[in-house]
Amino acid sequence: MRDRAIILLGFAGALRRSELVALKVTDIDMTENGLLVRISRSKTDQDAEGAIVAIPRGSSDCPAEALLAWLTAAQITEGLVFRAISRSGKISSSGLSDRAVSSIVKRYAGRIGLDAKKFSAHSLRSGFLTSAAANGASIFKMMEVSRHKSIDTLRTYIRDAELFKDHAGLGLL
Repeated sequence: MRDRAIILLGFAGALRRSELVALKVTDIDMTENGLLVRISRSKTDQDAEGAIVAIPRGSSDCPAEALLAWLTAAQITEGLVFRAISRSGKISSSGLSDRAVSSIVKRYAGRIGLDAKKFSAHSLRSGFLTSAAANGASIFKMMEVSRHKSIDTLRTYIRDAELFKDHAGLGLL
């Protein structure tokens, strides 16, 4: 349940691994439409001004439901959202390391037959942006979720998703 919540929340919020492991219960507001997630500090926000990321409910895989299921099963009502779990299944009060998030992504990529070496925690962020671009999302709406300050930086994520979209050679051959 924890890993599902990490993957769905990380993807849907285009979150960095450091942002995922730093999340506290008080950073999450559940609304009728989905989640409002407060990112207190990030790579591009060293002054800790913070940002709110809206994560809509999913129709097939819902980050809000996955997160609620994890928090309920783990009986987490305060403190860090994502915590270490011992081999015996005991949930720790200490949080996960950012490397653990990468291991989780690799493990599940391998389980579905993908080359795990090609994946990391960053795959959640880049996968969201690439998928959003392929789905026709506005670059400004994508920036709203990812909190990119530069269109040029965001463009590196969406380049592959749009290689054939409105291609200058379409219809020539």
